[in-house]
Amino acid sequence: MSSSASASELAVRTEDLGKRFDSGVVAVSGLDLRVREGEVYGFLGRNGAGKTTTMRMVAGLIRPTSGSVTVFGRPAGHPAALADIGTLIESPTLYPHLSGQDNLRLLAHYAGVTPSRVDEVLEEVGLAGREKDKFRTYSLGMKQRLGVAAALLKQPRLLILDEPTNGLDPSGMADMRALVRSIGHGERTVLLSSHLLGEVEQICDRVGVIQQGRLVAEGTVEDLRAESGPALLVVAEPVSTAVEVLRDLPWVQEVTADGTTLRVRAEAGRAAEANAELVRAGVAVSELRQVERSLEEVFLELTDEPAVESREHAEAVVR
Repeated sequence: MSSSASASELAVRTEDLGKRFDSGVVAVSGLDLRVREGEVYGFLGRNGAGKTTTMRMVAGLIRPTSGSVTVFGRPAGHPAALADIGTLIESPTLYPHLSGQDNLRLLAHYAGVTPSRVDEVLEEVGLAGREKDKFRTYSLGMKQRLGVAAALLKQPRLLILDEPTNGLDPSGMADMRALVRSIGHGERTVLLSSHLLGEVEQICDRVGVIQQGRLVAEGTVEDLRAESGPALLVVAEPVSTAVEVLRDLPWVQEVTADGTTLRVRAEAGRAAEANAELVRAGVAVSELRQVERSLEEVFLELTDEPAVESREHAEAVVR
């Protein structure tokens, strides 16, 4: 689908959306978001960037102070829009003394959903066989899955998941990732916020990056990588000479060094030219190849974060 999706193809559309709290804090400002029908959309941003506030406005839980939100063409909070939405924002709030099954039966009753849906969603999220256990005995991962099951009861066209893997161990993260993949298909749309960049790369069709309440980038992971420019990995000595030569080239944007390894942001198709310039300057090049930039690098660049030494640190920064 092209980037110029029509309004009829959009699950979520925000226009100049803003939210200012009574304290004076501006959480969201001038946000124009486009979530297409049938896609898994990853919403990225550092802690406090405005992700949860935006999702709450989309879900109709809070009102914007400016701009507008529509869900499948209807204003957010409209009964018809609410009927199309299932949400898991932050942690699921369910009765600890009731079983998973009884919690869902209670929700189904108040939502006017047929009781048969309870067993269907328990099966869908992988809790069949544990449905009679008390909610308080569930692990964090099971509680999150039950929260997703509750969100699926109404067979929503749009599922909003706010940090669904937050606090989970690696096994729980993998389970939740597989679950999101399985439920984000067909005509169902998933709006997912996450601080796990690798997770977003694996399961999301498109990504939106928010900083200080504003959208700074939107597109597929491949699009964002391409817009940020290709990179060359160069292993050469002496490093100081290599850095000087590369930084003087007009088609090089940035050079960073880690020992004898250099990472170079440059125009595409310049690898052979870079190698020739280094050799001409007496630099011994033992490796030179084009590498694909990670979503982590793109994200940190878009949000003006400093370079980090590891993915684990990068993910900690985004929390």
